[in-house]
Amino acid sequence: MFFTVGRPLSVSLWLTAPLLFAVSVLGLTAIGGILLAASWQVTLSSALWGGAAAITAVLGGAVAWRSREQRMMLAIPYPVTLLLTGLALDDVTVPTQWAIGLSVPAMLTLVYLCGRRSSNRTNATR
Repeated sequence: MFFTVGRPLSVSLWLTAPLLFAVSVLGLTAIGGILLAASWQVTLSSALWGGAAAITAVLGGAVAWRSREQRMMLAIPYPVTLLLTGLALDDVTVPTQWAIGLSVPAMLTLVYLCGRRSSNRTNATR
């Protein structure tokens, strides 16, 4: 195991983290396009989904798996599925309003989860 996040992640958090990441990045890209007055629309890219797959693979070592079978069924197939989804959806245009509208709750959820994990870790060390 090369990387851990302090205490074990739940399987549900591990499953949602890459999707929250991808939606957040998509929204930030859309906001950047608005601020730059860019003529392009935000698109899904294989690089975005590749990043989400990488996050999933790295965090896989920190998950509190319920059984060995669960790990075998999810730890490799899920990141590969994310990567293949990225290849299939590469260059699909997303309306700017949708990208921003979906990214705000995703970013707030990520901030909340990171803050909660950070406060739990701080409380555990006291």
